[in-house]
Amino acid sequence: MKEYKPSEIEPKWQKYWEENNLFKADQRSERPKYYALVMFPYPSGTAHVGHVKNYVIGDIVARYKRMRGYNVLHPFGYDSFGLPAENAAIKNKIHPKVWTEKNIETIRNQIKRIGISYDWDREIATHREDYYKWTQWLFLKLYEKGLAYKKKAAVNWCPNCKTVLANEQVKDGKCERCGTPVTIKYLEQWFFKITDYAEELLKDLDKLEGWPEHVKTMQRNWIRKSEGAEVDFPIEGLDLTMRIFTTRPDTLWGVTFMAIAPESPLVEQIVTEDKRDGLQEFLKKVSQQNRFARVAEGTKKEGYFLGRYAINPVNGEKVPIYAANYILMEYGTGAIMAVPAHDQRDFEFAKEYNLPIRVVIKPRDGSDLDPDKMDEAFTEKGILVNSGEFSGLTSEEAIPKIVRWLEEKGIGKRSVQYKLRDWLISRQRYWGAPIPVVYCEKCGIVPVPEDQLPVKLPEDVEFMPTGQSPLETHEEFKKTTCPVCGGPAVREVDTMDTFVDSSWYFLRYINPRMDDKPFDVDDVNYWMPVDQYIGGVEHAVLHLMYSRFITKVLHDLGYVDYDEPFTNLFTQGMIYKDGAKMSKSKGNVVSPDDMIEKYGADTLRMYILFMAPPEKDAEWSDAGIEGVHRFAKRLWNAAQRIIEKVKDVRLTGKPSLKNKKEKALRRKLHQMIKKITEDIEGGFKFNTAISGLMELVNAVIDYLNNTPENEWNKQLLREVIENFILILSPFAPHMADELYNDLGYEGSVMFNAWPAWDEDALKAEEIEIAILVNGKVRDRMIISVDEDEDEIKKKALVRDKIAKILGEKTPKKVIYVPGKIINIVV
Repeated sequence: MKEYKPSEIEPKWQKYWEENNLFKADQRSERPKYYALVMFPYPSGTAHVGHVKNYVIGDIVARYKRMRGYNVLHPFGYDSFGLPAENAAIKNKIHPKVWTEKNIETIRNQIKRIGISYDWDREIATHREDYYKWTQWLFLKLYEKGLAYKKKAAVNWCPNCKTVLANEQVKDGKCERCGTPVTIKYLEQWFFKITDYAEELLKDLDKLEGWPEHVKTMQRNWIRKSEGAEVDFPIEGLDLTMRIFTTRPDTLWGVTFMAIAPESPLVEQIVTEDKRDGLQEFLKKVSQQNRFARVAEGTKKEGYFLGRYAINPVNGEKVPIYAANYILMEYGTGAIMAVPAHDQRDFEFAKEYNLPIRVVIKPRDGSDLDPDKMDEAFTEKGILVNSGEFSGLTSEEAIPKIVRWLEEKGIGKRSVQYKLRDWLISRQRYWGAPIPVVYCEKCGIVPVPEDQLPVKLPEDVEFMPTGQSPLETHEEFKKTTCPVCGGPAVREVDTMDTFVDSSWYFLRYINPRMDDKPFDVDDVNYWMPVDQYIGGVEHAVLHLMYSRFITKVLHDLGYVDYDEPFTNLFTQGMIYKDGAKMSKSKGNVVSPDDMIEKYGADTLRMYILFMAPPEKDAEWSDAGIEGVHRFAKRLWNAAQRIIEKVKDVRLTGKPSLKNKKEKALRRKLHQMIKKITEDIEGGFKFNTAISGLMELVNAVIDYLNNTPENEWNKQLLREVIENFILILSPFAPHMADELYNDLGYEGSVMFNAWPAWDEDALKAEEIEIAILVNGKVRDRMIISVDEDEDEIKKKALVRDKIAKILGEKTPKKVIYVPGKIINIVV
């Protein structure tokens, strides 16, 4: 019998697939299209089995859909700009491009060894000129639309990475990548005006029925819409006002001070001369604090009186203005009206600085609150008191009336605000797409004309240990000519956030070699949106939000005729080893190359799918992959036993079945075709699909071992082996193609249609039912599906086990639930 040798079979089929371009998608087809996309990786070194899980899941989907008759686009590429390459350049004295290309080659070879069915002709890498040229084009389009702008801003600065971080890249006050505490720096920065699309991004989440609810919730929380009122508080002695936004206009009469973010430009305008020196000391102190910890519950509230007062427009009262550490510039307007009786952070600040606490909302039960005896703020809605003409109303009654009153008086207006801030895209690093603008003394900010793209990254750069971008000192790069007036100009030396690169890459796959435009509109409108997107939940806010934003911009500009990029989203779980996420530093990385060397790619693929539901995290087990490898060999040997006997047999319709064993085997085959189909279609239950393959193999082996060889039903076994190879193909494609050819066919099985199950075969002639006595299972028996109920009851009562339990007792009643149980009550 032919031996199972994956080390020979797998390279052979990988070579065949590549030489024959089997995974190439037709740019247009009469077949329905299916765009299956896995989030592209950052090429930081080698892939481990945790990365491989993502690719295998995507490959099952792509291979299955091809067999279902779809024109499948299944591409791959690399998110290859970014900080790690630059850090590696500094550490190892190697150019980022050399380091990146070397890693790409390694990862590409690893993926090919796993048998992933990518259309390699469409491979992209975001660091290559033919890609970032169009990332720069995208910037120009946003600039033309007024969605790209520059302003001085307090930014998150990582002292270790020496770059600006977006809010989303700061986790618990630390740099997401290196864990260094983040500080504040004031820099001129480029932003994308994503806030113009806040409402659309929020509302359209309801259209994404194929997305996990928890991902949509994460996006809703990040956008976070608040409805309330904007109110202007005049500043005494200055021709300035402080505009605040509040969701609780019912508390306006309880304002006893104003608080403003230390980073606000208004602070310098408000502070009196005698307070200026003290302010600088306070600002220095605050700048050393973790700005995200500043707003955390339990953090000590600190402030500085700016020497001025605001006038509460609803009652004319003067209230002091403080710079306060618990206010952040990017939330709301960067200033708040402080109502200590009804906001816990304001309450803590007021206690710290001995400021008045005035109750203007009392509980609905009518009980009074004594400010001197309050241990915490009363933050619930209730009944207004000390609130002029609105006293006695409930909060719900008062809020709309107060907003109307503010508008009538001209001191405020209804307003909607979002937590979402504009997307900061400037990075003070080298290894990224240069921002395509120049600065001219005469013309100001001038975008680089499209016909001058790409603005190329110079390769003759010197990396400094400080991490400073070499573009800042590269005079040849910086000095240029103004495209408007022809005078001297200076290039922007910041590069773009790598999330800009990944916000549109799914479009470039469609026309990856097009050199006169980023994509063909008709082609994009044929393929998009992506039918199935697969990737980690860690990208729920960043990448997915930005991709949705860019898609909506391109839709409004007329480049695409859809406004959401991904119809269905699947977020896979991680693979852990020794209870921890795999990482080189922890020494718990499992290499796919090692596993392929030992067991073969098909075993690795099946084990990754079998170890847990794909959306769940799973613990790697060496014993587990060993067990799946034993299954693979049993499967192979059983298939070879059948092929030896039926290679020359041809099916002539449904096989005739002579006995119960044959009927049971055919039933099991069609049960598993149905089950595996439904497992793939119904939520990617790949672990139970692999269980179904195991169940079928067990049934086949049971038949072969317990039936004399000269009595084997060859027509039945031919049907079994043909269909088994088909349903095996997405999961273990190398083995499936080898068995397909052993059976007498040529080429790949992937061009065959996915099998349909026979409903008639699923109908059981006999079933097993449980026999209960007083509700407890005591025995089981096989009955015919069309057997008479009285006959079934008689058989149950005379079975040995049941007769012994009953003894001399006469049953009170015997209840039969058809096809399931008999319950004997005594």
